[in-house]
Amino acid sequence: MMKLDNYEELLGTLLEKLAETNQTQTAATSEPRRIPVGISNRHIHLSQKDVEKLFGYDYQITKLKDLSQPGQFACKETVMICGPKGAIEKVRILGPVRKQTQVEILQSDSFKLGVKAPLRLSGDLTGAGSITLIGPKGSAEIIEGVIVAKRHIHMLPNEAIQFGVHDGESVTIELPGERGGSLANVIIRAVENSGLECHIDTEEANALGLTPNTEIVIKKNNR
Repeated sequence: MMKLDNYEELLGTLLEKLAETNQTQTAATSEPRRIPVGISNRHIHLSQKDVEKLFGYDYQITKLKDLSQPGQFACKETVMICGPKGAIEKVRILGPVRKQTQVEILQSDSFKLGVKAPLRLSGDLTGAGSITLIGPKGSAEIIEGVIVAKRHIHMLPNEAIQFGVHDGESVTIELPGERGGSLANVIIRAVENSGLECHIDTEEANALGLTPNTEIVIKKNNR
């Protein structure tokens, strides 16, 4: 029959082991989840009306390759964008078509073209800049449609719950590497049919030494 003092000793050892296991599991689950980076160059989202102005009646844009966001794709077609001071050739069109044409450029492009391009989230086009698009069959004047895209993170609503954030929230992210650091004012876009990815344009990515293989973490909420 086991002596009482031996029983208490064994029980104490068992409780210590359980505590160590719980601490290890907690540490493992507390590791911040990493989010892949998507680096975005200048591009265009066209309405079907403007597709036909640029490429001809009843023209359908042609898929070149799928993008990371479900249902979105790069097209074979490119056009020239023109402003009062200059032009940029072979700007890629992304599909599918949208209700309103949107031209996303880099900050330095706005100086080269001589156009106004406010810093906006995709779809926020009220008061956005104007520009002319030139295609093989014609041109299209875009009155409100030019923006520089705000950095943002795409995720599903259930992923937002896991990260402790919500749609529209502004967060700070931590970037690795010798030129890395922290970036504030990164907007959460938590909607259905999203692929987990942080979108940063090529200018910011180059300044921070980021590549398509880079992964970031949400450091803290801007509260």
